[in-house]
Amino acid sequence: MLYYLLFPLADDFGLFNVFRYLTFRTGGATVTALFISFVLGPWIIRWLKSKQNEGQPIREDGPQSHLLTKKGTPTMGGVLILLALVLSTVLWTRSNGFVWAVLFLTVGFGLIGFADDYLKLTRRNHRGLPGRMKLLGQFVIALIATVWIVSISPPEIATHLTVPFFKAVAINLGWLYGAFAIIVMIGASNAVNLTDGLDGLAIVPVMIVAGCFAFIAYLVGNVIFADYLQIQYVAGTGELAVFCGALVGASLGFLWYNAPPAMVFMGDTGSLACGGAIGGIAVITKHELVLVIMGGLFVLETVSVIVQVLSFKLTGKRVFRMAPLHHHFEQKGWAEQTIVIRFWIIAIILAMAGLSTLKLR
Repeated sequence: MLYYLLFPLADDFGLFNVFRYLTFRTGGATVTALFISFVLGPWIIRWLKSKQNEGQPIREDGPQSHLLTKKGTPTMGGVLILLALVLSTVLWTRSNGFVWAVLFLTVGFGLIGFADDYLKLTRRNHRGLPGRMKLLGQFVIALIATVWIVSISPPEIATHLTVPFFKAVAINLGWLYGAFAIIVMIGASNAVNLTDGLDGLAIVPVMIVAGCFAFIAYLVGNVIFADYLQIQYVAGTGELAVFCGALVGASLGFLWYNAPPAMVFMGDTGSLACGGAIGGIAVITKHELVLVIMGGLFVLETVSVIVQVLSFKLTGKRVFRMAPLHHHFEQKGWAEQTIVIRFWIIAIILAMAGLSTLKLR
């Protein structure tokens, strides 16, 4: 919006020429989202507390410390993330089909998470939407987003899967690519949701991955850099850097209130939305497999749940003391802050490994 309002005035006021630069608008989106979070955060938290007398329902089979320290903390803080993200993105991006597709995916998943959180609160139970219903809603939204993305992507690469470390490998999956893209979006969304179990644990890795994808989107959308790095050039993806910048700013703003001890939880409203956003960007930029590396922490958390369930069903024994993985370390006696900070370190290392694939080809 600001681009269309102010850039045309650049001939008369040279200062407005900065709006043509993606880097400037990405920085502007980051700062704007952070500012919105600081302004709206206290009001939203007070409103959530007024509507949630007892806060988010806490699992009784989880760590007992949660029943004492986290009881009464409101959830649905993802509303703050979504407001800051959407408003700053609309303000700072140029009209772009990829951006609108990711916004649709993000808000759509956020609404599913909102419904899930609402049912948990009204029923006073940690179980919200039935799993099948939640997956069905995610599937429908991801399907629409996938069709949208493929239809506006360059035809010669729209259904191709690129492979990290190999500059000339792009596998044409044909119609199977649609199914693959849907799995990436839904998988990323639910992986972030599973990771969101401790104060600040999920939001910082989301911020790290979003920051990395801001860089990737900029490179993929620049024909010179894409050619130099031997990565797939996808025209128009540069604007996703602005979206990623807004996500970083919104995440930083939310972390201000979610830092231990948390004043508010993001809930499924935020975790499903953030994960879906990252998955959608990975699909558009043709870096789906790189997401597996950079978002490796989310993958580890998800795999721990899968292993736990399969092991218990097949053998009647549990591999971990509790799943997801962060609860396993809680049960071993690790302090919450220790787990969170060490997981952040892992997220940083994996993000650096993912970025290295841009050059190691």
